[in-house]
Amino acid sequence: MHRSSSFRRLDRVTPSKRHVIHYERRGGSLPHCAICRKELNGISSQRGKAKSRKSNSRLFGGVLCSACSSNVIKLASRIEHGEMRVNDIGIRERNYVLQMISH
Repeated sequence: MHRSSSFRRLDRVTPSKRHVIHYERRGGSLPHCAICRKELNGISSQRGKAKSRKSNSRLFGGVLCSACSSNVIKLASRIEHGEMRVNDIGIRERNYVLQMISH
């Protein structure tokens, strides 16, 4: 049971000077935006929660922050109207812009 990486090993010394290993479950980390690496709001980091509580239901919810997702939507519309080219966009945003264009 304790062989998985979801448990961390803690070496402890008991009061009788015996060395034992305690296992503690690792906590979940807060999700971050894939472009700007800012922590995402409105998403829990706890395990065992329902899927709807883990991510937002909007476009790119749970992946991008609101500022980056609105920027991606703007860039995709500019490319579709011919005002920009795909090569003018940064490498982190390019993948999400291409996803917007394909849908």
